[in-house]
Amino acid sequence: MKSKSRVSITGYGAYVPRFRLRTTEIADVWKGGGSGPNAEKSVAGIDEDSTTMAVEVGRRAVHMAGDVQLGAVFVGTESKPYAVKSTSTIVAQALGVHAVLAADFEFACKAGTEALQVITGLIGSGMIRDGLAIGVDTAQGQPGDDLEYTAGSGAASLVLSHYHENKPAIAHIESSVSYVSDTPDFWRRPQEEFPSHLSRFTGEPAYFHHIETAVRMLLDDINFKPTDFQYAVFHQPNPKFPLEVANRLGFDRGQVETGLLNPVIGNPYSASALLGLVAILDVARAGDRILLASFGSGAGSDAFSLRVDDGIINGRSRGTSLSTILKGVRQISYSEYTKMRGILQR
Repeated sequence: MKSKSRVSITGYGAYVPRFRLRTTEIADVWKGGGSGPNAEKSVAGIDEDSTTMAVEVGRRAVHMAGDVQLGAVFVGTESKPYAVKSTSTIVAQALGVHAVLAADFEFACKAGTEALQVITGLIGSGMIRDGLAIGVDTAQGQPGDDLEYTAGSGAASLVLSHYHENKPAIAHIESSVSYVSDTPDFWRRPQEEFPSHLSRFTGEPAYFHHIETAVRMLLDDINFKPTDFQYAVFHQPNPKFPLEVANRLGFDRGQVETGLLNPVIGNPYSASALLGLVAILDVARAGDRILLASFGSGAGSDAFSLRVDDGIINGRSRGTSLSTILKGVRQISYSEYTKMRGILQR
């Protein structure tokens, strides 16, 4: 899918809570030692949820973008604080915009890239000039379950704009594709506190099949090869899957490592792929090409080709790098974690 007019990224933002829970803490309680697939994960504070984090990254992205006329505010999340009340309207209110299309997106971990695609279409059609796409989630994992080791918290956002020669762009979207199927590898029914999953089936036929298919479709569509990209970022349910899918597709480890955050923050669901993209935008140079591929259980994948533009240095100067955000970590115990996330009450 290609927009008839050029759609640029003019701002981005990221937020990761400072609290960290080592997976050895979880293992000591439930398995008597050892660790999980990642070293630790980020944990939202007692006064944080997906809405507070969405507001924070929305403000950061808009500040970096500068002069914007937001026509859409979309929030992708699977951990909304309200079952019936829009998160996007809260974000719009906090940003001071009201004549705007606001909506929440839900497609498991690819809800953020889903919002990205829709805004690209709205800008490409000329319906709006600028739009804000957010991917955000807080940890959801039943105590003792494998998900508890990996489910982290975080948020990332992108301001997309209609290209204008007088407004330097950070990057632009060259093309995107989507691929979906009815593969129930991960789900949560109404009134259930935590999601359920089919363990190893989240790899095959879910994660690998959908990402591989979407990326190959994209490469065929734009006639590119893995070597045409300087960077690649894949959804990160654990530290191993993105490296494995990269290898299967012909990308090397060096193209992936810059955006690989799971070992230290876990899997912040809808924010996972977008946070990896932010990590790359923090260091990329004009002319670099980036592959972005998300995955959402249920199941589907969105794949994008992005090209970094000349405005990247100027844009970064107005933002806070992800490496800076990841400093100042405070380690917490499992008992603090249960209190902060309200698990003891359950």
